[in-house]
Amino acid sequence: MNQYFISDVLYADVASKTKELTVNTNNTVQPVALMRLGVFVPKPTKNQAENKEIDASAIFSQLEIAQAEGYDNIKITGPRLDMDTDFKVWIGVIYSFSKYGLSSNTIQLSFQEFAKACGFPSKRLDGKLRNTIHESLGRLRNKGISFRRGKNAKGSYNTGLLKTGYFDAERDIVELEADSKLWEIFQLDYRVLLQQHAFRALPKKEAAQAIYTFIESLPARPIPISFARIRERLALMSSVSEQNRTIKKAIEQLKSIGYLDCTIEKQGRENYIIVHARNPKLKLPA
Repeated sequence: MNQYFISDVLYADVASKTKELTVNTNNTVQPVALMRLGVFVPKPTKNQAENKEIDASAIFSQLEIAQAEGYDNIKITGPRLDMDTDFKVWIGVIYSFSKYGLSSNTIQLSFQEFAKACGFPSKRLDGKLRNTIHESLGRLRNKGISFRRGKNAKGSYNTGLLKTGYFDAERDIVELEADSKLWEIFQLDYRVLLQQHAFRALPKKEAAQAIYTFIESLPARPIPISFARIRERLALMSSVSEQNRTIKKAIEQLKSIGYLDCTIEKQGRENYIIVHARNPKLKLPA
């Protein structure tokens, strides 16, 4: 199997590689598959250490490793990853590899640069933030992707979103290692360039942030989006009626910052979001 680096996947057109996707402090490139699956979700109202298992067999069966080894049972397991901290740190991981990992899957950078890439302000560079990042790197490491062949697991492979994450505050060094097979996920189907204006405009509003990543990953002129699909994406633990209220509130927040122009229509017993326009640069209507 091929050895992949992040430089192999930061392109909008896989066939010709003519349009490079730029990763910087304002943009992040993410695989559509991870944005549509419930990998990064809002914090639940009740304490829950583990997120429910995600069946990624249909999407990840296209991976080279899955096809070469015949893996047909692919699950994403492990701790619940939130939007407010874990997704920020994940954005920092992608930024770091895009800058320093073009030909290596093990990289080093300063803790200060990594924290800035995650979107944490410089005034927060203290012991509490170091502990926050330490715990988040651990959760990313423990968010596993399990490949199995057959019901009796005649073959298997286990990896995670991050292979290792290490930092030494006294030496001001962060060291990250990624499984080269992980970058294949970015080559599946499509990648999405997420501008970070919406995240900055929605601090602590995790449901709105998660819905933003989902809606922004959809193609142009998307079909109506059912609340059932959004509930699945958010993986909330409250009652359906409470989840629907959360979704409606988040949609209003996305509209208020100038990102989303949409209407909510009821068809039978289900609500649907009809997307009219999206503006990731956040332009309020005149």
